[in-house]
Parts: sequence; structure tokens; C-alpha cells
Amino acid sequence: MRDSDTFLKLALVAFLTLLLAACGGGGGGGGAASSSASNASTPSQSVTNTSSSTQVLAADAVAVTVDSGVSGVPNMPFVSVTVCTPGTTQCQTIDHVLVDTGSWGLRVFAAQLPSAAALPQQQDTSGNLLAECMQFFDGYTWGSVRLADVHIGNEEAASLPIQVIDPNYSAVPSSCSSVGASRSTPTALGANGILGIGVFKHDCGANCVQRALPATYYGCVGTSCTSLAVAENLQVANPIPYFANDNNGSILMLPAVGSNSEVALTGQLVFGIGTQSNNGLGGAQVIGVSASNGTFSTVQNGTTYSQSIMDSGSTGLFFESGALPTCASPNSAYYCPPSTEQLSALIEGVNGVNSSVSFNVGNAAALSQSSAGDSVLPLLAGPAFVTSNIFDWGLPFFYGRNVFAAIEQQATPGGTGPYIAY
Repeated sequence: MRDSDTFLKLALVAFLTLLLAACGGGGGGGGAASSSASNASTPSQSVTNTSSSTQVLAADAVAVTVDSGVSGVPNMPFVSVTVCTPGTTQCQTIDHVLVDTGSWGLRVFAAQLPSAAALPQQQDTSGNLLAECMQFFDGYTWGSVRLADVHIGNEEAASLPIQVIDPNYSAVPSSCSSVGASRSTPTALGANGILGIGVFKHDCGANCVQRALPATYYGCVGTSCTSLAVAENLQVANPIPYFANDNNGSILMLPAVGSNSEVALTGQLVFGIGTQSNNGLGGAQVIGVSASNGTFSTVQNGTTYSQSIMDSGSTGLFFESGALPTCASPNSAYYCPPSTEQLSALIEGVNGVNSSVSFNVGNAAALSQSSAGDSVLPLLAGPAFVTSNIFDWGLPFFYGRNVFAAIEQQATPGGTGPYIAY
């Protein structure tokens, strides 16, 4: 995987641990906080969309909700995605799929796909049926690579390679399962799937073409799986560049939060950059990112974080800072300053464009008590899992901004991707 792929999971278990410790536990969060996927439940085949029915959406847009979702984890943006057997009307709509600008590709659960919507399995040129491992900091997803017509709003990516998460597919290779717990159910993952719409087209890219990498792609015969090198066009893919139109990037638009928390909010995911009247760059600053791993630099309080990422799939801002006190154990994944800290940082693009950003960090332990049940927590931050060179701009950064993600090799009014803009 590319170096920045992926920071989605770095807050789920840690924050649920905080909630359980501070609020007494119980409820739907218990399964997600567990290290055993066997404690998690499987949702029904269809979930009702919670987006506001009064929101008027353009043809290139789809509603995004930040709500309690599958497991009650805060700061998770969700959309509905429809998966169809290629070339047919045998389809399944899946709600509460996480919008993740820090990864690339669609991942859904086998249990959510009825047998009537059977998806053909991807094969390489040698006839190997492909499977994939996606590792996170504290766990992994495993399953086959399948082909599906993917519909998001009015946009379609035909015969797109996706990962179908299925712990019962073959046998999970030890090189995959070595990082932690299996995220083999929606409760264990905190979502009904992942929609990776970052700045790259494929989830491993040239790295997996050049050689077989453990913990990425496999060919399985029975219960024996072997690592394989896989051509890019066969890899799990970001759906956006495979749309017929509006295929050079996206904009995640979320409203500002006027207080320390809100129960929920609704925004939009708009496809395309400069392709329609509603998706122009306007005055947004274009921040160039590394063409190899999508990173840029952040300077905060004299420290340079050279491997920074823009990641809607992370539930907070995550960076190491000696100036902020961490919460007491077992909640040391988060910061707990005595009062809300008003901070600033300088984001530096690889294109030489710099942007000053102000942000606030609250006391995570106090927030877990005062905002219990709220899904929108803009003050959440911590040092969880990151190293000294990583600044993970998670979902709190997105509140009150239109954040663009321009895809590699795609032309836009701001130049050819990859870049981010806001």
C-alpha cells in the first residue's frame, strides 16, 4: 500500500474505549470496542438513508451525513452506494458507507450482498482469482476482489474492481492478520463499507505491479493463498476516475459546527472539479501532494510533519505534540488540555503553496461526557498511532470547508492531479 494508506481505523477503537471508560459502556459501542469480531452483529440487508429530504442536490452530488452510524463512533461521514452485478439490474443499496479521502477503492461486506446480486471475481492474466488484504493500524479487512457496477447518486463506474470483505473466503494469510483484529463485520469496522475517494486511482498502484507484496493481493486455491503482483487495472479502484463524467476529483462539503458538538449534520459529496457550475475551484488554495504517496508537510509549533495527509476517514486531528497533555490512561490516545486550545499550523504543498490554518483542540474526556450521543465533535484530537512525522488532518478539519481531492493524471482547472484544495 502507499505510505498514507490508510488512517481510517486509528480512532475507532481508541475513542470507543474512551467512551466506555467515561460513560460506563454498554449499547452498540461494546462490539466495536472489542478486539474480537465475533462480538459484532451483522446489520440488515437494507438501511434507511438518514439524509435530510429537504436538501436539494445537483446531478453530480450525493448527500453525506455525519450521524451515529453503525457503532456510534463520532466524526464519520457516510453516503449510500448501490452495487450491481455488471450489466444487470440486480443491485443492492448500502447505506452508512464511510467517505474516506485517505484511501482508494470501495469495500463492502459479503453479508450485505444478496445471492441474487452475485458479483464475478476478478482474475489476473494467469487465471488466478484475486483476493486482497487491506491493513489498518489496528486491524485489517480480507476478502475477494469482485467486479461491480457502482452507482453513487447519478454517477456510475461500470465493472469496477471492489473488495468484498468476507472472513470466510479461503483462509486469511498470516501476513495479513498480523496487524490486529479482523474488521470483518460492519460493527467491527464502524461502517457498512468504505468508499475510498482520495487522490489516487488504485489502492496499491505501481508498487503491486512491480512485485508481489505481502499483505496486499493474493491468489487462493482452497485454503492456500499466495502473494501476487497485480496490474493496476485489476486492482481495487477509486470509482471517480471511472465515471463517464465528473471524473477528475471530488469535493466534500460539510457545514460549520457552531458549538463543541452537534447530534448530526448533513452535507454533500460533489463529483468533478470544474466540470459543472457547482464544482468550480473558485478561490480555493491548491496544495500539491506527493505523486507517490499523497502527502504534504505541516508545520505546527515549530515542528515539521513531513508526511501529512488530508483524511476524512479519521475521526480527529492526529499529531504528536509535547505542548498538549494526553488524557489519563486508558484514554491516552487523545489530548485533554484543561481548556480548549486555539492553535494554528502552516500547510505546505509540494508545489510551493503554503496555507495558514487555525484549529481548536478540546478535552476529549470532558467531551465524551458533555457530548454523549453527539456524532459531530470538531474539537477531537490526539497522538493516537501516528509517528513524529505524520499530521493526520481528519474530519474536524472538513467542518465548514469545501475540501477538494484532485485525482492523479486527471486534468482540472487547478492543474493535473494529485492535489488537495480548500
